[in-house]
Amino acid sequence: MKIVVIGSVAAGTSVAAKARRNDETAEIVVYDEGQDISYSVCGMPYYLGGEAESIDALIPRDAKWFKDRFEIGIHTNHHVTSIHPSVKEIEVYDRTAGEGRRETYDQLVLATGSYSLTPPPFNLKTLENVFHVKTMENTRDIDQYMQSNNVKSAAIIGSGFIGLEMAEQLTRKGINVSIVELAEQVFPKIDADMAYYIEEKLAEQHIELHLGDKVNSIDGDRKAERLVTQKGAALSVDLVILAVGVRPNTLLAEDTNIALGETGAIKVNEVMQTSEPDVYAVGDVAESFNLITGQPAYHPLGSTANKMGRIAGDHLTGGSLTFKGTLGTGIFRLFDLTVAYTGLSAAEAEKAGFDPVIIHNIKPAHATYTGGQNMVIKAVADRESGRVLGAQIIGSEGVDKRIDVLATAMTFNAKAEDLFHLDLAYAPPFSTTKDPVHYTGMVLENARKDLPVITPEVLEERKAAGQPVQIIDVRSMKAYLKNHVQDAMNIPMPDLRKRSAELDRDTFTVVYCNKGVTSNTAQNLLINIGFKEVAVLSGGNTNYQHYQKSKKA
Repeated sequence: MKIVVIGSVAAGTSVAAKARRNDETAEIVVYDEGQDISYSVCGMPYYLGGEAESIDALIPRDAKWFKDRFEIGIHTNHHVTSIHPSVKEIEVYDRTAGEGRRETYDQLVLATGSYSLTPPPFNLKTLENVFHVKTMENTRDIDQYMQSNNVKSAAIIGSGFIGLEMAEQLTRKGINVSIVELAEQVFPKIDADMAYYIEEKLAEQHIELHLGDKVNSIDGDRKAERLVTQKGAALSVDLVILAVGVRPNTLLAEDTNIALGETGAIKVNEVMQTSEPDVYAVGDVAESFNLITGQPAYHPLGSTANKMGRIAGDHLTGGSLTFKGTLGTGIFRLFDLTVAYTGLSAAEAEKAGFDPVIIHNIKPAHATYTGGQNMVIKAVADRESGRVLGAQIIGSEGVDKRIDVLATAMTFNAKAEDLFHLDLAYAPPFSTTKDPVHYTGMVLENARKDLPVITPEVLEERKAAGQPVQIIDVRSMKAYLKNHVQDAMNIPMPDLRKRSAELDRDTFTVVYCNKGVTSNTAQNLLINIGFKEVAVLSGGNTNYQHYQKSKKA
């Protein structure tokens, strides 16, 4: 059997390696149009910022290593120009030799990855200081350009993973950074209230942020010297990074009968087969599906690409591995902040037909007497079933641990109440006696049953609509005077029992403290003495003040 793989980054090399581990008799050939293989796209910003000392660290294996270890023929600088599934042939052009040929296969794997988008007006002309961060060639070009030029200012177009990671790394090199983002918030993958923490961090680092804006014109001939945005901002630049996203590289498939999916990527089944049974697709070129909704999804991440490659390589050689779907889990660092998410947002959950319950949980990553710092967890569960649907977490420590615990639990269809029963490791330097994941489960379960939670956004909408509500601040008078929810009255928790007669038991009541624990006690008290409907303000006054700041920004 002859297996031909087109593409040799994360997915393609995983196919080849797994196929060889399963089968010593197969002929395995890999073609790639670039010079480098099996490199880390995600590591590129860290090399450019100087955090990774050597570019070689991003390329752990070369073609010779694969040949020696697995007896796999990897041909770099070979561009596959077309594929012919009906006769099981490909056409390939050897760039080094300057000649083309046809090659046969028994099984073909498309691992052609994705390509970076070039938005207007950058697509109208080539400028020597405008770059993508996608390939090793891009990385070398940016590195060489920065070494040869006195780069003092940079503009980053887009605020996804690569855009924000490049903003961090360039700022650490002493470069003045501006970000232009078409959406009304930074990092549109997460909710606006959570994204505002990122915006605050960027402002703290003196990174200029232009939201709801785009570049309209470029001044400069060989180089971009000034960018003028739609809203009239003029940005002087020495370097421009384009990071507005990627699209699946489906060119080879488009000239055949291979079906594309709803997302624009190649449609595959659970073993990565396309609509042509002897053609497979893996990695950024392939469509995946959401583990919760079962609907098609596109998540171009190295971790997903590796899984897909291993599954395809296994199936090609008689194995039984299948693709189980993805939650779309992601994480990145921004200076001393970690941002992570998994599963569905509240809006996505509602669109998928769920009745979402939303809570904000603000808790230290570990005991405060060992220096534990707060993290903010925004979580979503289905009101009817209790199934945990998604989470977004921002904090300075412990975020990676909690997002992975939640993603693992969600993979196995955990309900909110299940999170409380997880036997998680505890010691003061690592957690609190009730871990933030435990608290998240507790609050979600309470909120979907008899102890409702209301977000600051919904509270403000209710007030704006003129719906009656009495808001009780159960903190101390000193804390209340510092700042409080508009229209709230202050009844400290120790006084609530004896002063409850001052309140209307039939009016919808919202109670809050600083972060949520004391207000839950107040909620129970009022419900137990006959109040008709009492909700806790999600995340307490801390989250409310953050929300108000985000709306004024």
